[in-house]
Amino acid sequence: MSHDFGSPSGDASTHVPDYGVPQHPYGQQQYQNDPSYGYASFAYGVPQGPPPREKIKPGIGWIVGVWLVALLSVIAGVGGFLGGVFNALGDAAPATSFGSGKVVTVSLDPADKSAIYVSATGPTDFECAFQGGPGTARLSQPDIQQTVTSDGVIWEMGLRVGVDKAGDYQLTCDASEAAGTEFGVGTELATDSLLGGVITLFAVPGGGILLAVIVTIVVLVKRSGARRRQAAASAGQWGSGPYGG
Repeated sequence: MSHDFGSPSGDASTHVPDYGVPQHPYGQQQYQNDPSYGYASFAYGVPQGPPPREKIKPGIGWIVGVWLVALLSVIAGVGGFLGGVFNALGDAAPATSFGSGKVVTVSLDPADKSAIYVSATGPTDFECAFQGGPGTARLSQPDIQQTVTSDGVIWEMGLRVGVDKAGDYQLTCDASEAAGTEFGVGTELATDSLLGGVITLFAVPGGGILLAVIVTIVVLVKRSGARRRQAAASAGQWGSGPYGG
């Protein structure tokens, strides 16, 4: 006795159970959807975009840096000028003072441009004289008015002093208004120190600014040339070839 299960026609060899899973023909959807088969697709003829641009050199930092240097040169020039002026004033002012009618000993040298300074609370007449020394001392009126300030004391140059030999000289000065009048021996304002301060004031900042201008022009010209070369290279790369026409 034979039994035929599941086959209405009685031919069991022609029936293939599919178990509920759809079967796909080979070479069709199974391989189309499976990423492990086949090859990556390429979009031929579609531009991929230009490569990242190279950084243009020289950088703007050169311009910023050189103008910072120019600013520092201006500060240095002003500081040098003020320092020169203050040094000249400090060297010219008397180191010590003496009152009216006193005899003092002062050291004088022909190489120094010595001068007698007067500090008074108001207008006063005065006269000075040398009473001894190793050489001849001469007094003369100054050509210009010079005023210096030291430790809060205002000194006005009253007489110029000239000697023919270096050494210690005895000096005395008398003022019509003795109260509040002081005398002192200093030097004339050094014109070379003032001139050096003026040169520093203009030369150092001027050199710094000139350098900044030159560097700025050179950097901008080089950056402009770099941009043109970069643009030409990009046009040559993407404007020709098998797909560029």
